[in-house]
Amino acid sequence: MEEVKEVISMPRIGDQAPSFEAMTTMGPIKFPEDFKGQWVVFFSHPADFTPVCSTEFLAFAQMNEEFAKRNVQLLGLSIDSVFSHIAWAMNLKEKTGIEIPFPIVADADGRVAKLYGMLHPGESSTATVRAVFIIDPNGKIRAIIYYPLSAGRNMREILRLIDALQTADKHGVATPANWVPEPQVWEFTEENTKVIVPPPTSYEEAVNRAKQGYEYIDWYFCKKKLS
Repeated sequence: MEEVKEVISMPRIGDQAPSFEAMTTMGPIKFPEDFKGQWVVFFSHPADFTPVCSTEFLAFAQMNEEFAKRNVQLLGLSIDSVFSHIAWAMNLKEKTGIEIPFPIVADADGRVAKLYGMLHPGESSTATVRAVFIIDPNGKIRAIIYYPLSAGRNMREILRLIDALQTADKHGVATPANWVPEPQVWEFTEENTKVIVPPPTSYEEAVNRAKQGYEYIDWYFCKKKLS
């Protein structure tokens, strides 16, 4: 007998953003009702206390003011509890000095992730992929980007896409390949060339991680340069 696979709904560009209520690190929300009049970058990450996700959240936090200038609210999500989200945010602040200034949706039962098609069984059946939904002030989905678990997102590209959408709306135009709102220098420093070391899988490995010569941020979060 042929196996019957579960059909997962996938919101599309032009759809109204699916509604939900959830607890976040900044209290309960009703989405998208509580965000009317704002653009929203609603993004999922595979899990708290993971290194690639940590780099993404730190990068989003560092660019939060740029998003705010464009009337954009950042909103994160993973299939973790609110207690895990809070502990992770506190850990990042302790280790890096950077505070996470936007809410993270707690979705321990995966309800919201399924609603938004953030679970891709071919990639993982328990962790959300790196989905990005750009939602306009009227609650309409304007752009969707998916990244695999292994590749961190480029925050500058997400910001550039916001600029392109807002420019198109304001001036009734379209934007070409590689468009930016004004000449910019895209600098790549040595920091951009480092890679993530896979997290330890045993207590002993975690204890010894600080002695292994990596750029050590915490036991689960280390970087190195490829030789």
